Amino acid sequence: MTQSLTEVLAYYDRWLAFNQRYRRVPGVQAAVFATGGVAFSAAYGLADVEGAVPLTERHLFRIASHSKTFTGTAVLQLVEKGRLRLDDRAEMHVTELVDAPAGKLTLRDLLSHAGGLTRDSDDADFWQLAQPFPDRDELLAVLRSPQAAVIEEHERFKYTNIGYGLLGLVIEGATGRSYNDHVRIEIVEKLGLSDLGPELDPSRSAEYATGYSSLAYADTRVPIDHVDTRALAAATGFYGTATDLVTYFSAHLPGDDRLLTDSSKRQMQHAQWSVGTDDWPKYGLGLQLTKTGDRELFGHGGGYPGHITRSLVDGRAGIAVSVLTNAIDGPAQQLAECLFKLLDLAQSKDRPEQSADLSRFTGRYAGLWGVADIVQLGGRLYTVDPTLGDPADKPPTLEVDGDTLLVTEDHGGGSYGQRYHFTFGADGRPESIRSAGGLRMQPIEQFALPSRVTNG
Repeated sequence: MTQSLTEVLAYYDRWLAFNQRYRRVPGVQAAVFATGGVAFSAAYGLADVEGAVPLTERHLFRIASHSKTFTGTAVLQLVEKGRLRLDDRAEMHVTELVDAPAGKLTLRDLLSHAGGLTRDSDDADFWQLAQPFPDRDELLAVLRSPQAAVIEEHERFKYTNIGYGLLGLVIEGATGRSYNDHVRIEIVEKLGLSDLGPELDPSRSAEYATGYSSLAYADTRVPIDHVDTRALAAATGFYGTATDLVTYFSAHLPGDDRLLTDSSKRQMQHAQWSVGTDDWPKYGLGLQLTKTGDRELFGHGGGYPGHITRSLVDGRAGIAVSVLTNAIDGPAQQLAECLFKLLDLAQSKDRPEQSADLSRFTGRYAGLWGVADIVQLGGRLYTVDPTLGDPADKPPTLEVDGDTLLVTEDHGGGSYGQRYHFTFGADGRPESIRSAGGLRMQPIEQFALPSRVTNG
């Protein structure tokens, strides 16, 4: 592991822990694959708030639309075996749709959300647990209804869970076994992953992290039950851990032939549509494509009642990150992107030759106005505000001068040219600092607010 990656992962750990508490997310589970293996795995907060159960790295999360990547992988596997073609019409494998417009759509149309199909039908209250998710007959009824086609095919990108449910039926028709059995055998078991599966497993109910409602409409969260997604498993049924997820995505890196050839992986990762009016993000065949800085990433997010999750992969660097949250408003996207932003900051300049011990200055410091992290990244010191959505966006750069740190670069509204003054204890660790803005701060472990802030 490179020195910069080691520094980034050390700070990413502290930053995630802070944001789980600061953003009032019940629990956050995260993992990073790098340098050929799982380089980082951690969990923060609670799996069950009411029972005060600490979240662990082995708790299971519903990863929802990550399921689409498994469905895309399964389709491309069958294409490689000659059992499907991307230009096959769905009706060739789901004969109940021979007379329905949805049956005329190709597998490529469905994988890339180009078929114009309804997202979830006109009655989608299964997403609020007001009714069960549709079974096979109910899904077919939606696909045969006049309301199934909302716009013309190939008019634009139009995200659809119903379309991916249809792909699940196609896989069943082509293989003669259930979608759940097929992806478990051909993907999950091939990778030897024990904490990943295509649908709710009641025998493991005690292992699932409890999902929670949003703070958008209430001051407190309430728990949300886990339910079977039935015929929409191909769109949203999967469960997993962050560690198993990044291990799965490592099989989508170049040169790994455990699941697919590189040619098939390139097809999945090739942009078919821009998602909106801008160039990015885009969508491939079962994969979301996005950019963070100059990095082009692939992966997927997932939104399940009570769980929001996100995985991002830099194929060129061979790095994957998965962040799983057990709240319906969890900031998984932001938390996952931060890893790559910190890496970009650490790699933005050549690593300097180091004589001073930078680690003695690092830590989290608190005062009335908030907290500041002094962080070592890429062999340099930065002041980072962990409350920001992008902590790596032009943080002030610091240089060591004795027991002080000089601000040598900042964003223009900071304290350029001023110094952080440190007071060290007998153990060599900071006891207090005077910030570059002139405010006294303490290591956060020592900081305590009085019952009332008064003058003097």
